[in-house]
Amino acid sequence: MTAPATGRLSGVGLGPGDPELVTLKAARLIGEADVVAYHSARHGRSIARKIAVPYLREGQIEEALVYPVTVESTDHPGGYRGALEEFYEEAAERLAAHLDAGRDVVVLAEGDPFFYGSYMHLHKRLAHRYPTDVVPGVTSMNAAAAELGRPLVEANEVLTVLPGTLPPDVLGQWLTRTDSAAVLKLGRTFPGVREALAAAGRLDESWYVERATHTEQRVEPLADVEPDSVPYFSLALLPSPLNAANPKRKAAAPAGTAERVTGDVVVVGLGPAGREWLTPEAQAALARADELVGYTTYLDRVPPNPRQRRHASDNRVEAQRAAFALDLAKRGARVAVVSSGDPGVFAMASAVLEVASEPDYAEVPVRVLPGLTAANAVASRAGAPLGHDYCVISLSDRLKPWKIIEERLAAAARADFAIAIYNPGSKSRTWQVEAARDLLLKHRAPSTPVVLGRDVGGPGERVRTVPLAELVPSEVDMRTLLLIGSSMTRVQTRGGAEVVFTPRHYPERQEP
Repeated sequence: MTAPATGRLSGVGLGPGDPELVTLKAARLIGEADVVAYHSARHGRSIARKIAVPYLREGQIEEALVYPVTVESTDHPGGYRGALEEFYEEAAERLAAHLDAGRDVVVLAEGDPFFYGSYMHLHKRLAHRYPTDVVPGVTSMNAAAAELGRPLVEANEVLTVLPGTLPPDVLGQWLTRTDSAAVLKLGRTFPGVREALAAAGRLDESWYVERATHTEQRVEPLADVEPDSVPYFSLALLPSPLNAANPKRKAAAPAGTAERVTGDVVVVGLGPAGREWLTPEAQAALARADELVGYTTYLDRVPPNPRQRRHASDNRVEAQRAAFALDLAKRGARVAVVSSGDPGVFAMASAVLEVASEPDYAEVPVRVLPGLTAANAVASRAGAPLGHDYCVISLSDRLKPWKIIEERLAAAARADFAIAIYNPGSKSRTWQVEAARDLLLKHRAPSTPVVLGRDVGGPGERVRTVPLAELVPSEVDMRTLLLIGSSMTRVQTRGGAEVVFTPRHYPERQEP
């Protein structure tokens, strides 16, 4: 009897940080994978995932492998090592469940998977059980040498790679015997590494490289670096001594130390459908851009231009997409981040501005260009149901609790606003429309007009009006927008077609 086929495990090296340094094979495997796994600290952000964003596709399963500890202090009975061993065992079994189900799994690894990488701990636990690939990546020391503009080794020179966690006296012994060296894992170890370089008489020829190829890259003589400013993702480099006297070397002004030309980010509203819904200002911004960034479905609405690079990603990674766009701008690119409708209405403008408020992006210019919103597009097709005061509410409880949504719906209904409802339902959110309808019926008449607008401006456009009591939740999906009338909203027939409008005047309420 033939054993059932399993999935394939791939440990994929992503290089040091620049998404353009990801190999073609790595990019292909990431895009083809059923499951994408990556390590992260407790804050949830993953450097590996950030690098891989341009190569991810919609519908992939993501497994975030969150480290239980980040420093060598824990109350785990097995100590720091015991906590990590338990974590890797649990992580391996999570991935094994996918592999047993026939799903291909890619584990993302910064740099090279087998060069001080976390992937190797999963490889040791899984490679003997499943078909496995390991895709090498550019290491941080190779990237650092390239950014410094100095060869690592030449002719018969010896290169030694050392962890900064070694005791300073041991490090010093190695440094006195080698021609070139890369000392990794700095951060808290930096004072000891500096002490070892000084003891070996090599401090003056040492370079410090932080986040090589990232937009936040920092390169300077190691002797000038303040210990408190050193993160974990940095290294000390002793390049080839044969090139120390080369007058053409870039070491006098290494890459990353000169002021970079900063581009900008423009968040563009595409409107609800085709080009005829796009403003001239938005069209000009798209034409000017070097890089286009956005959710795959929205990016597909922008005609291709061979001069531009397109970076499509899943709809659930707004913060990562914003950071990616801002990183491109820091490197000098003119970036357009596209949103459907208006970017300030449940879209990318707030995500970009939130990430742009971080110190790393303080110098990146950000502009927001308006677009025609779905609410206004649907309203125009129906008539003028939003002709008086109205509010806009999203039924998606992915980013806010349902209790808050209920409170806001009830408050809007009591105040007699017309209500535009975005994100009413999806394949995974099937009960919210019914709950919202029942809540609104406590405050609105059963005959209150409800406009259902689907794919307005697109080939599948459908706009119709039903009484609130007859709203059928199963007929509402993610591409449908609902407009709930106020007590003043009217439906009239003109020329055989229904017209929905809310008058501008409102009757004066009588005091009790």
